[in-house]
Amino acid sequence: MKIQRTFTVPATVGLFAATILTACGTMASKPMSYSQEGLPASIQVPSGNKVAWETVGSGDITYECKAGTSGQPGWMFIGPDAMLKDRHGKQVGKYYGPPATWEAMDGSKLTGKQLAVAPSGEGNLPYQLVQANPAMGKGAMTGVTYIQRVALKGGVAPNMPCNATSLGKRSVVQYQADYIFWKAN
Repeated sequence: MKIQRTFTVPATVGLFAATILTACGTMASKPMSYSQEGLPASIQVPSGNKVAWETVGSGDITYECKAGTSGQPGWMFIGPDAMLKDRHGKQVGKYYGPPATWEAMDGSKLTGKQLAVAPSGEGNLPYQLVQANPAMGKGAMTGVTYIQRVALKGGVAPNMPCNATSLGKRSVVQYQADYIFWKAN
């Protein structure tokens, strides 16, 4: 004699599983969209441009204790050294300088002209809008018109004395920022 067992799943469990699977599928396929809403007007990208690439830069910024134009010592920005990653954490490029250079993993790279900065909170580098120079090489950087630096954490000059006895001393500070690359529509 053969015994057959049947199990039933309550309808609410099936509905719950279907809802979860639908939500997961929706999250994976929903494109991320970047908004300039809430950013200072001075660093907003002009209309006629669209987001081409969103990256997260994290790394170091080097400062050096130097005599300024007035002759007074101060911490001077030397340059960045950061990795650029996509929104999933995969390295897609690097940011270094001087001059400030954004380079994609495909070898295309660009420099630019700073158009504006705006405060982004105590202890953070300022927001920044850069007009891109034409890209060197073909690839992800080809056609980029503007670069926006937003979502900043850290990166300001060290909070330590810079005086005649510390001239030439360098200090490296960590930072993170989103670099949003724009192209003409």
